[in-house]
Amino acid sequence: MVTATKLARQFGRQAFGENPASYHSSRPEYPEWVYATLASGCGLRRNAAVFEIGAGTGTATRRLLDLGADPLTAVEPDQRLADFLRTNNPDKALTIVLAPFEDVSLEEEAFDLGVSFTAFHWLDEDSALVKIASLLRPSGWWAGVWNVFGDDRRPDPFHEATKELLEAPASPSAGERGIPFGLDSVARLAALRRTGAFDVVENRTSRWSLVLDADQTVALYATYSNVSARLDREAVLAKIGRIARDVFMNRVVRNMTTSLYIARRAG
Repeated sequence: MVTATKLARQFGRQAFGENPASYHSSRPEYPEWVYATLASGCGLRRNAAVFEIGAGTGTATRRLLDLGADPLTAVEPDQRLADFLRTNNPDKALTIVLAPFEDVSLEEEAFDLGVSFTAFHWLDEDSALVKIASLLRPSGWWAGVWNVFGDDRRPDPFHEATKELLEAPASPSAGERGIPFGLDSVARLAALRRTGAFDVVENRTSRWSLVLDADQTVALYATYSNVSARLDREAVLAKIGRIARDVFMNRVVRNMTTSLYIARRAG
């Protein structure tokens, strides 16, 4: 029996770089409404100065560049992910800073927009938000985005069939009180308000379905930090694959929730 443990925040700095290409192809894109929101009301436009925390393989970075971010400063602590990000995004507008966000030194009040896509839960929330606010120009925006694998409002048979395999260790994305970090709007909005730096804070969500075959399911679960941290990782993935093929007949439907938090720096 696996003893329940929590992954240290520092684990996230090197948890996802074993196979960047597989990670990039296995993780779902973010809904287009997220980018439309950033472009229509949060400062994402041509020649907008933007920083991205935990850019990873660039699932969101490409769209930020396409929508005008220039310069875009991507903060990524894993060399392997940073190399993949640069290879796939040779744009002169993109600067990659290889460092944890806690350690990086960026110019204060120099950015129109700061973003993080399904990565912010690896940071200490309160201290990170204070630093983020210091980097934004007055009336600049912060956006934290999550693609959450789950939605308590809908039945999730595959999750129920596999949850005992994934009981431990727990990622910070699991949140507190049984509420995933990215879906705990009460806690996230309260943290933004605690900084005293933002005069507008909002949360917006959408619900959708991700349909996968067995191979895609295994590839996706292989990117989960709580799976990669396990000594029996390969056995767990093999069981997940068998369940996807034999029980779910090679068609897995995961309930997805995309959650966007936006905040405007007072100015």
